[in-house]
Amino acid sequence: MKLTDLLEKNLVLTDLKGQNKKDVLNEFASLLYEQKKISDQSEFLEVILAREALGSTGIGEGIAIPHGRLKNLDRMVLAFGLSLKGIDFDATDGNPVHIFFVLIVPEDAPVDHLKSLARISKILKNRSFRERLLKAQTREKLYDQIREEDEKYGP
Repeated sequence: MKLTDLLEKNLVLTDLKGQNKKDVLNEFASLLYEQKKISDQSEFLEVILAREALGSTGIGEGIAIPHGRLKNLDRMVLAFGLSLKGIDFDATDGNPVHIFFVLIVPEDAPVDHLKSLARISKILKNRSFRERLLKAQTREKLYDQIREEDEKYGP
């Protein structure tokens, strides 16, 4: 499954305003709720923060992949956000996070969940791709950069 099967252009944030982990996750909660991808922002935050309590999803090199499983969700949803200034997200390397992929999956989709996380991790290993994301200034450009990189890895 391609990331662009899950990520819609309207789920791309070009400049996250949050000053900390909770602020940023609130921005994603609001976006997903406004776009009718989730029905309860509080539940979303509870699930994501519970996952963060197990260990930060800030995986280093300026990347975080917050994720979790929600009840009453009929399909996986992926959102993307960019923080130009960088956020302290308790990343494993201690560096600020600039690139966020947020993955929400139905409770009964553990295999798809893991496959999607693996695909996100795979495309983010490409340093030049990460650099292109940081230079993209519009939602369209960010989405196109993600789509183009995702295409390189097949279906």
